[in-house]
Amino acid sequence: MISIDPKVSKDANGKTKSVTLTAKDWDQVLDELEELEDIRAFDEALADDSPSIPFEEAIAEIEKNKLSD
Repeated sequence: MISIDPKVSKDANGKTKSVTLTAKDWDQVLDELEELEDIRAFDEALADDSPSIPFEEAIAEIEKNKLSD
């Protein structure tokens, strides 16, 4: 869990106009979002029922395709 200290600016009606973060806090937010994106991708990969190939075979195929380009 991240700990940030946002500065919230509100208008006369109390509606949020802006939120300001320090660069450090922003970096923490970005890191957290990237981690969540990785978790979602992992979960999607686990749920995918399509056949998989061994890592070494995938690398060999990628290398083969590089050489033929």
